Amino acid sequence: MWYVIYSEDIEDSLALRKQTRAAHLERIQLLVDQGRVLVAGPCPAIDNEDPGEAGFTGSLVIAEFESLEEAQQWADTDPYASAGVYQKVVVKPYKKVLP
Repeated sequence: MWYVIYSEDIEDSLALRKQTRAAHLERIQLLVDQGRVLVAGPCPAIDNEDPGEAGFTGSLVIAEFESLEEAQQWADTDPYASAGVYQKVVVKPYKKVLP
């Protein structure tokens, strides 16, 4: 089943994101390689694809897991979570309808 993983950043998270980005992306790439990612990306802090020093306010991943528990465990061990980038992470089942 698909699961939404929505993570909200702490304020001024950009420096921590930069330090941990490679490990975070490498981990998501493993799911991409397995065909398990519907969409993934950050939420810019301003209305611009490249927010520069404004940074990001969070991240969204919609990926396929065997269970809610597996999705939650994956989210809990995200390098951004371990580095303290996220202040809150919500994991919910997701039903893709469109397109």
